[in-house]
Amino acid sequence: MPVEALRTIGIDPGSRATGIGVVEARGQSLHYIHSECVRTGTGSLGARLVQIHQRIREVISRFQPVSGAIEKVFVSANPQSALVLGQARGSALLALAESDLEISEYSALEIKRAITGTGRADKEQVQHMVRVLLGMDRKPPQDAADALACAICHLHHAEGQQRQTVAQAVDPLGKPKGLQ
Repeated sequence: MPVEALRTIGIDPGSRATGIGVVEARGQSLHYIHSECVRTGTGSLGARLVQIHQRIREVISRFQPVSGAIEKVFVSANPQSALVLGQARGSALLALAESDLEISEYSALEIKRAITGTGRADKEQVQHMVRVLLGMDRKPPQDAADALACAICHLHHAEGQQRQTVAQAVDPLGKPKGLQ
């Protein structure tokens, strides 16, 4: 049973560039709704975090997703970079939580595997597959493509969860359990 009209927002957090992507699943097909890169410039970290938070809230208000997906932070060789990335991610998570969205988190490996079939895909492969999966006429910028990929990963996961729930509710002959 396919997921019906499920709209989600995907976030690829970054302190200088945060990708935002909104995708909707209707039946078996995916539909591009919106994407952008929030470029925060070189201001203070606090001002950049506010800018990320506000823009995500504006996109949520405009496009009304019912769920949010965000990429997990990976451990970096540079602890300071990882800390700043974590703060940008926290700003994005706060925007999702304040909007009462169901939030799911996915590693870069999970996202790449859902989009390309391999966790070792490079950014260009992800961009290409996002363009193909969403029927876009050109590939989106990398940060936006990563956010769209995160949203697609979530929609694939949600569809799998729904199938599992349906399968658990019927007996081996396809009859609803409890109606024998």
